Amino acid sequence: MSTAAAPARSLRPGQVLADLLPSPKLSASLGRTRDAVLVLGGAALTGLAAQLSVPVPGSPVPVSGQTFAALLVGTAFGARLGFLSLGLYAVAGMAGVPWFAEGASGTSMPSLGYVLGMMLAATVVGALARRGADRSVLRTAGAMALGSAVVYAVGVPYLALATGMSLSEAVAQGLVPFLIGDALKAALAMGLLPAAWKLLGGREG
Repeated sequence: MSTAAAPARSLRPGQVLADLLPSPKLSASLGRTRDAVLVLGGAALTGLAAQLSVPVPGSPVPVSGQTFAALLVGTAFGARLGFLSLGLYAVAGMAGVPWFAEGASGTSMPSLGYVLGMMLAATVVGALARRGADRSVLRTAGAMALGSAVVYAVGVPYLALATGMSLSEAVAQGLVPFLIGDALKAALAMGLLPAAWKLLGGREG
């Protein structure tokens, strides 16, 4: 008697990686509980990644893993849960939880604009992921580049306002030193996200 092969996982357009978590016939309350756990987990992951930080000489903004984590959370969770995860991370950090880069918290940091930018960036890359932007190497690279650009679009002007720098000085201290690291993070995401889809049975669209 032959054994039938297990059916392949059905992947649909509009899904993100979080949609593939086991959730058969969830009731509305269980669905909300799962979403709450994901939001808390995404915020905690970003907070942990932020502690992987290295000061940049002459700049008030350190190199850290929080931007990479924020973009991964947004991509894996989608726009809504990505925004809520980074919103929780930002609000809790401003309220005193010491999980911003270098264990910082509060609202007086000149780098707070980057945290606020991450909320928007997670929403943008999450919306792109719903359209398949994380299922191939090139599209993942584009999504990560756009997400990083959104973070800087908020973070650099905020840095200039918070410190009294000119915009060109803020660019020199709050953007240029991070470009190489951003390229490396994008390369990691380019391998990680499409590979996750292939592992789960997906195909490049």
